[in-house]
Amino acid sequence: MSMTPTTDALHDALDQITTYVNSQTEDTMSYKSSQDHWSKKETIGHLIDSGLYNLLRFAEIQFQSRPYHISAYQQRELVEANRYQDSLIDEMLALLIAVNRRILTIVDCYTDDMLDLPIITPENEKADLRFLVKDYVDHFVHHTKQLTS
Repeated sequence: MSMTPTTDALHDALDQITTYVNSQTEDTMSYKSSQDHWSKKETIGHLIDSGLYNLLRFAEIQFQSRPYHISAYQQRELVEANRYQDSLIDEMLALLIAVNRRILTIVDCYTDDMLDLPIITPENEKADLRFLVKDYVDHFVHHTKQLTS
């Protein structure tokens, strides 16, 4: 089963985020409705962190013991620790694009057999690499819609 619809969705979402960010002011991207909610910059930072974690997963699953165990990560803490709110949006956008282009390069090389590689989710559920890739892209698209609406 081809991952083309999934990778096309990631390409489209990257294009949408790029167009959106390039049309916004720094104030718009930095605005926080409350301390409990992320700004648009912090949401992009979260997508960067998610991309970095998944890039590592998408590479490691090719050579680590099976089933590959997916570890959870502390999303809120990472966004704060990486100081995305105080970062330059142009640098963040460049990193987001670079990480996701690398992900697309890796995913485009997967064979059907590789996509069937077993994983164990942080919730201790069985799945496969195909699920992990689709879940990553669905998450990315979800946040893209949040950002651009």
